[in-house]
Amino acid sequence: MLFRSEEGSTRQLIEFCSGYFFLYAITGITVKFFTGSSAVLNPSMSEIQYLVYNTIGGNLIALVIVLAFKWYKIQSNNTVSLIGFKIPSEFYYIIPSGICTAIVIPTTTLMYTLPISVMVAMVIMRGSIIVISRIIDTIQIKQGILKKKVYWEENAAVLFAILAVVANLINLKPGSFDFVGSTAAMTILISYLSAYSIRIYIMNYYKNTRAKGVKQDNKGFFAVEQIAATITMVIIGIFIYYSPGLVGWNAPQVIDFSEAFKSPHDFWFWASISGFAFGLLAFFSVFIFMFKGRTATFAGLVNRLTSLIAGTAATLIFAVVFGGAYPGTEDWITLGFILIAVAFLTKAEKKRSVELRLTNN
Repeated sequence: MLFRSEEGSTRQLIEFCSGYFFLYAITGITVKFFTGSSAVLNPSMSEIQYLVYNTIGGNLIALVIVLAFKWYKIQSNNTVSLIGFKIPSEFYYIIPSGICTAIVIPTTTLMYTLPISVMVAMVIMRGSIIVISRIIDTIQIKQGILKKKVYWEENAAVLFAILAVVANLINLKPGSFDFVGSTAAMTILISYLSAYSIRIYIMNYYKNTRAKGVKQDNKGFFAVEQIAATITMVIIGIFIYYSPGLVGWNAPQVIDFSEAFKSPHDFWFWASISGFAFGLLAFFSVFIFMFKGRTATFAGLVNRLTSLIAGTAATLIFAVVFGGAYPGTEDWITLGFILIAVAFLTKAEKKRSVELRLTNN
């Protein structure tokens, strides 16, 4: 059963990827169902409305799980004193990681609200995470934090993964939107990349600095990060809701955000329920990013490639069931590059499994 395979084993990795794929595909289908020109609902929701309802549902299910099972009781290298209380030393960097998560979630959707192709937004976000993961390995190797080397097969997989995301641009028609010249677009992109870079660095710092005999407690990490992210998003959400009157923010996205609460869509409840898949998806995403014994390069590739395959599957399922558009030529070319990248990752995983058995780490 899930979570009962040997920790850090290839079987456990496959289980996590399977869960991530299944939930990502559901999330992809529900986005199309509720929003945009592909929406089945009439009227459809705006991206911001869906972001609000979906995020509420996702955070609710994640919080219920981590609080019910008390995952927040993280196994720590050591404790430190804070205003008279003993807390795990890891809180000092896991809480900032949660704040970064609170930035990543809304900026991901905001990227899709810009007047650019959704495909371009996905290329930017997925490609950047692959590159960032490889850079973080280089940094942590030089810092002496990461003791493993990045296999050449992993580097080859990075190349084909980048080709996969770029393949989405094949049939893209040039637009008139000046992305670089747009303050809003660049602010969203820089916020997304900065927050994700810090978060991936922190996840790998935690993974690579476990003291001897201290378990790599990924559930504990996720719980603390999730609680911090939720508190941060609530604070940010309250500010944005009142921002038109407080600071005069009247951007369409801000108005849509406020209206999501003032005049809820008729299907707001079901959109929130759809967020349960997104909330459960977050578990698998973090567990893959932090998978024991693997490099950030490998884990980042597995995470992003699984999402790419699931995205194509979601498009195909939505086309068959709800009459949406079928995957285009670029999607199948992308899938071809992905399969090549997966082949290289499979070779890397076999080598890493042998290495871990020999070193018992």
